[in-house]
Amino acid sequence: MAAILLKVPTLQGLKIFQQKLVWTKGSVRLASAGQGRIEKVLIANRGEIACRVMRTAKKMGVRSVAVYSEADRHSMHVAMADEAYHIGPAASQQSYLSMEKVLEVAKASGSHAVHPGYGFLSENTEFAEACKQEGIIFIGPPSSAIRDMGIKSTSKYIMSAAGVPIIEGYHGEDQSDEKLQAEAVRIGYPVMIKAVRGGGGKGMRIARSGADFLEQLESARREARKSFNDDVMLVEKFVEDPRHVEVQVFGDQHGNVVYLFERDCSVQRRHQKIIEEAPGPGISPEVRRRLGEAAVKAAQAVNYVGAGTVEFIMDAQHNFYFMEMNTRLQVEHPVSEMITGTDLVEWQLRVAAGERLPLLQDDIELMGHSFEARIYAEDPDNDFMPGAGPLLHLSTPQADDCTRIETGVREGDEVSAHYDPMIAKLVVWGEDRSAALKKLRFCLRQYNIVGLSTNIDFLLSLSGHPEFEAGNVTTSFIPQHYADLFPAPRAPSRATLCQAALGLILRERAHTRDFAHASGDPFSPFASSSGRRLNILYSRKMTLQLGDKKVELVVTYKPDGTFSMEVEGQLFHVKGEVETEGGATFLHCSVDGVKSRPKLVILDNTVHLFSMEGSAQVSLPVPKHLVGVSGSGAQGGTLAPMTGTIEKVLVKAGDKVEAGDPLMMMIAMKMEHTIRAPKAGVIKKVFFKEGSQANRHAALVEFEQEEDSEE
Repeated sequence: MAAILLKVPTLQGLKIFQQKLVWTKGSVRLASAGQGRIEKVLIANRGEIACRVMRTAKKMGVRSVAVYSEADRHSMHVAMADEAYHIGPAASQQSYLSMEKVLEVAKASGSHAVHPGYGFLSENTEFAEACKQEGIIFIGPPSSAIRDMGIKSTSKYIMSAAGVPIIEGYHGEDQSDEKLQAEAVRIGYPVMIKAVRGGGGKGMRIARSGADFLEQLESARREARKSFNDDVMLVEKFVEDPRHVEVQVFGDQHGNVVYLFERDCSVQRRHQKIIEEAPGPGISPEVRRRLGEAAVKAAQAVNYVGAGTVEFIMDAQHNFYFMEMNTRLQVEHPVSEMITGTDLVEWQLRVAAGERLPLLQDDIELMGHSFEARIYAEDPDNDFMPGAGPLLHLSTPQADDCTRIETGVREGDEVSAHYDPMIAKLVVWGEDRSAALKKLRFCLRQYNIVGLSTNIDFLLSLSGHPEFEAGNVTTSFIPQHYADLFPAPRAPSRATLCQAALGLILRERAHTRDFAHASGDPFSPFASSSGRRLNILYSRKMTLQLGDKKVELVVTYKPDGTFSMEVEGQLFHVKGEVETEGGATFLHCSVDGVKSRPKLVILDNTVHLFSMEGSAQVSLPVPKHLVGVSGSGAQGGTLAPMTGTIEKVLVKAGDKVEAGDPLMMMIAMKMEHTIRAPKAGVIKKVFFKEGSQANRHAALVEFEQEEDSEE
């Protein structure tokens, strides 16, 4: 038998899929070292990463086992799995973070291995050790590597000894406020305060001066305790306007370590990535090689096995410094797969079973460019406030060789307040950066969601910014270009209002037809809504709601089935019909001869129009007698901006506060949020205690009513 390297071109003839194969007795089978046996794998995670691992497992003929909390009982990853086990309530500490429950399921299901995904138990040393003690393969690095790289202070010492460039900082044991503040002064402001454990932007704050150091330190500690149950901090020099560049590495149990090039993850909000790309824009082949070799050194220093990511801070001169190593598969791993033609989850399963890496360094080729955009349930216009709620409508671009939709939700599912608000990852590939970016924007316009706020329009604004198109990206990109990325909202055009009115009229006609057929007399004139009149044209007024503004349209029905619509003194000739294609509804219409075909979604008397030019939302006003009273009598108080847990209550009845004073700390979507006083006043009542759950728009505090001043 002779091993051969098969290179299969995709439909575009530009990408290469590489895999070692063995030719035997006229058939092809995957090479195997046979040191381990993985026929059933438990995925100790949820959402899109669980679904991602299951897809590869099914492709390889490996059975998958899911675990799920009460909140995920009907989720997509449960439906995809061959077996699924309930492990507790919605709170992750009592379900996905419970090592004992996960291991019980692994043993009960006869799973040979556990894939931890990312987050939760993926970088937990104790869990990796527990799997080993139970004779279950942990699909990840040795627990020693997780421990050494998981503690940032330890990792810096190891990297320095291995010759990997590091950034100046304090990683000592003295954690007193005085010591940390003194080190910040020695290093020089601004400084980054970081939790020594964890990642994902949790437990990280920037102190720009001594005046805000202690406040930022306490905030970072609180978030670190909540996320990692460890509030030990390090302080290091903050590089102004840096790039966040990371390298995908992979090692096997035979001493082989390779890098699969770099990813640029600079564009972030709240220290969390939004758009990632591979390779990094503007990085020369020489810097790329040095980055890769430094990352391999880092992996070799801890005898790394499996998929890992070495993260670097890069300055404007392309000098780079070790930041941390994530000892797991990263959220953004698909962009590395797209430019190398690999399946890193398949590599994980094979390496965990004892096989050698399918490719060595010289075999790995960089092909084209890839972007990943993270689609979140959040409101970018409200400081990216995370959201939760139902996905009433969800349609996506068509997946193909150059487009991947990595998701764990379907239409009708709910984005839970208990977990990360990411809905999906949109991953695209192109021959070069320009082609990939064009593909990304095209696909973002086809990603249409109704039911909750998302960052899709923001992603379109960001990816279309001239500086982003030029590849001039840093971690300060959003604040630097804030005015461009958050322009004043524009009201829908008058032509768009005509489209919305047409959509509502055509829906009326469809309802009328249904009523007529159900009535038993489909030809009755009383069942008609065509607007037909004898010797006169029928006109009607329609009122549409645009935020706080109402707009009146005068619609005239014409005998030929078309309409004239008068909007704010301007007359339009409108015609069209509704078409259904692939489960989606489109409005095929013409407004003053300009033809268009936006996607049409009408829910709860709100018209949603999606087109290549963007999205628009137009509603019918709700009659006053149908408007419910929101809140719980806390007029003049403060409402919860999202569903979450009250972490800390900072005020009590009778307290005097000034505008901007902190009232409460909320934890939602794994993030800490400070609720501040909207005005000066006296607290009359506090509605929630620490540890209790508050729903979105629930009244948190009530202020004393201001007495009218005497004249």
